[in-house]
Amino acid sequence: MLRTPLGTSLLGPEAGAGVSPASLITGANKGIGYEIARGLIAEGVTVLAGARDPGRGEEAAARLGARFIQVDVTSPESVAAAAKRIEEEYGTLDILVNNAGIALGGPSASQTPVDMTRTVYETNVFGVISVTNAMLPLLRRSPAARIVNVSSEVGSLGLTTDPESPFYSLIGIAYQSSKSALNMITVCYAKEFADMKINACNPGYCATDLNAHSGFRTAAQGAAVAVRLALLGADGPTGAFLGDEGPLPW
Repeated sequence: MLRTPLGTSLLGPEAGAGVSPASLITGANKGIGYEIARGLIAEGVTVLAGARDPGRGEEAAARLGARFIQVDVTSPESVAAAAKRIEEEYGTLDILVNNAGIALGGPSASQTPVDMTRTVYETNVFGVISVTNAMLPLLRRSPAARIVNVSSEVGSLGLTTDPESPFYSLIGIAYQSSKSALNMITVCYAKEFADMKINACNPGYCATDLNAHSGFRTAAQGAAVAVRLALLGADGPTGAFLGDEGPLPW
């Protein structure tokens, strides 16, 4: 659980009685995205579980008790259709969690094909921009919009340039740099939309399909900080990069 206080909850008195915020989580059919969805549902949030594959998405949403929404973050047509459906069915969106991500790349910068890096950026960078821009009109209708971008400590310039850091030896250019870019994207949106709470989070090294389940943390442990940031109260931070212990170096 998050040990550093981040302010009150969006579900506190300021939210109003009987209010159930609506959230969209991309890549919610498995792993950390699934656990974020489960965590938000447990807090009384209406969850739209986004997934690229309709079969897997419908199955996951049924297990969660969520609503499935088909969205391929690399397809502008799919993203636009998802935004249209949310507008028609809900009229607004309170929480967006950009969780969908992929990890590809060679063992070093020089051994990573350019096309492989482009593929990673299509999901981890351009996909986040595409989904965020499509959902912004809906988020701006919310009295307390929240955006959470699921980043990674391996994208931290501070940690990966510190010789004392366990991440100093990492030189996998595609995934690492995509998360560095995501952190800057978070900052830029947070500065443009100061009335929202827009943050990046680090779930840590979790056992998921992304790393062939080699992580030492559970997906539920990794999801906890995202759930907390999605429910930040008015006194919470924005434009920050946060993990379980609090702020992380950019």
